[in-house]
Amino acid sequence: MMSGVPSPMRALGLAGLIPFVGLAGLVIAGGETIRTAALHAQIGYGAVIASFLGAIHWGLAVQTPALSTLPRLGWGVTPSLLGWAALLLPPVPALMLLTAALLAALVIDEFSFGGGDRRAWFLKLRRLLSVGAMLSLLVTLIDLVVKGPPGSA
Repeated sequence: MMSGVPSPMRALGLAGLIPFVGLAGLVIAGGETIRTAALHAQIGYGAVIASFLGAIHWGLAVQTPALSTLPRLGWGVTPSLLGWAALLLPPVPALMLLTAALLAALVIDEFSFGGGDRRAWFLKLRRLLSVGAMLSLLVTLIDLVVKGPPGSA
């Protein structure tokens, strides 16, 4: 499943899922104080990761100036703006926005990096990491819908 993915990228990418999964677990199982802290941490981490995914496009444009198109560079800043907006929202819409931003980033990357064997490993890794991150955010969202946000009881 992860064949062809360079070992350091595989290891660091999978390690990057630990905060998503761990914080979702703490939101589900923690007491009110832990739930609150974990929820804020997960939203913050999701915003940072969204920003990172946009920055990949700037990095590519810097490395290959011919790819410095307005749409690519515009998309490159969009996940940062969505992540920042999520930080300003209440938890439920913030989680929905972050999930949508991660899905949009994956779809854009499928179109931007697909079609060549040279980057096939990147899309394999992106799909796995994106699905893991989105599922973690959705599990947290479902928990908030069922139990209510921390402190609402």
